[in-house]
Amino acid sequence: MREPQTLVQAALNRLSARLGSGLADAAAGLAVLAQDAPDRLRQEWDLFKEEVELEAERLEHGEQEAPAAESGMASSSPALDSQQQIDQLRAQVTRLARRLEEPA
Repeated sequence: MREPQTLVQAALNRLSARLGSGLADAAAGLAVLAQDAPDRLRQEWDLFKEEVELEAERLEHGEQEAPAAESGMASSSPALDSQQQIDQLRAQVTRLARRLEEPA
């Protein structure tokens, strides 16, 4: 049978070894996050700019159609509205695909 002092010392040695490797793993994880952060921020910024451009486009088209309807002029054809919806859906699919391709 081993002495209690030896067991306590062995337990402390193992705990410090495990904590040390845990801290090393955490530090490595933080280093990876710090390295990937600029790319992640750039991707998010690009996505945000694209969303702003699409929203501005939507607002401009919405404002252009409203005065025409008020003045009694014919509104845009259903084919144009359908094409706009298709374009918006394509843009949304593109944004979602980019998000899925991003590293976790």
